[in-house]
Amino acid sequence: MPVTRRSFLQAGAALAAARPSSAYAANDRVQIGVIGAGARSQELMQALLALPGNEIVGVVDAYTGRVTRTRERVGGHLKVYPNYKEILADSSIDAVVVATPDHWHSRMVIDAVSAGKDVYCEKPLTYRAAEGLEIVNAAKKTGRIVQVGSQGMSSPIQHKAKEIIRAGKLGQITMIRAAYNRNTASGAWIYPFPPDASPKTVDWGKFLGSAPQRDFSLERFFRWRCYHDYSGGIATDLFVHLCTTIHFLMDAVAPARVTALGELYRWKSSRDVPDTLNALLEYPNGFTVNLSSTFNNQVSAEGSFQIMGTEGTINLAGGLDFIPEDVHEDNRWIVESWPRAMEAAYYKNPKVREAELPNTHKAHTVAGAQHFGHEGRNPTVPHMAHFLDSTRTRKPYWEDALAGHRAAACAHMINRSVKEHKMVEWDFATDNIKA
Repeated sequence: MPVTRRSFLQAGAALAAARPSSAYAANDRVQIGVIGAGARSQELMQALLALPGNEIVGVVDAYTGRVTRTRERVGGHLKVYPNYKEILADSSIDAVVVATPDHWHSRMVIDAVSAGKDVYCEKPLTYRAAEGLEIVNAAKKTGRIVQVGSQGMSSPIQHKAKEIIRAGKLGQITMIRAAYNRNTASGAWIYPFPPDASPKTVDWGKFLGSAPQRDFSLERFFRWRCYHDYSGGIATDLFVHLCTTIHFLMDAVAPARVTALGELYRWKSSRDVPDTLNALLEYPNGFTVNLSSTFNNQVSAEGSFQIMGTEGTINLAGGLDFIPEDVHEDNRWIVESWPRAMEAAYYKNPKVREAELPNTHKAHTVAGAQHFGHEGRNPTVPHMAHFLDSTRTRKPYWEDALAGHRAAACAHMINRSVKEHKMVEWDFATDNIKA
């Protein structure tokens, strides 16, 4: 095939898209800029600092105190940028962590990949479902890596669960039940304010962005998860983790139908999103999911996660417990209403005795429950390690833009059902919520 100027330029563009924007520094460390340096972002930075082959070199945040803490954590070499676009314009930066309020995610991720940066975006990937496909398309067009931060599916516990499920040990899985329950102000996202927080230390306009214009509010700035303007509440902050795990373990794409109810019962002074939420998701794979959360009780433990099959159940809470089913038919109360001769004849049948009279079986051992615990680093560390590996190999990890879009879309379906008081459906042809 003859090499034309056009084909040469196209090949050059493809090669550029296949490597980080700066091809890494001379020491082969991925140069990372952090966009948003709040509490979760600080945990992500700690994970990066625990891993070799990377260097946090830049940060931007709307509150000066977070920038100070980042410099204390990372070191004096850190460069502070006035806005996120200047981080993206810096050709020395290979990748960015986007850990801002949800309403900023889509704009920042698309701008980042368009600037040649790989992106680790904290969950949820999107503030609205339609943004997911925009991000997916932008990542494909630019050849950039986008990984979403629902770190649980990078844990050995969830990989063990997937192994058990694929081995068929649960039999036919027809129901999954999962919950997040809390009973504290902090658990309900009503966080304390830093003592120096004021219009002098908080850039209100930088925080708002495209959100509705409102007067300066420390409550909205530091407790943004409590407000529809910036967050999807329980669904996008908590349920998105559960849906990510379900999709990973069950090789599922999305629920076909979702219905949900949500109410604000208790924490009314600093929020407009529900503190109690219940949802039912029906998957075409042949199982139904029950999700629930309340910020008003945690006696049954903060989290629970049951994957229920005909041959066994997996509990994902404080590790992994596999519990095999041990069930036997018992029709005695029915058969004892028959004439005595018919009852006696019924139990003479060897198949009936095998199924219904286990105490008459030949003695044998039965495999019981198994427990698998977790030791070592928090799943955030290997999850971030996968991202760093992807920036080098150009091979996306499982939780790429498409997986992040679909997990977040579950949360958006739940919230739409609550808001519109109706069932919401997924369009598998368009990979989006049905209008």
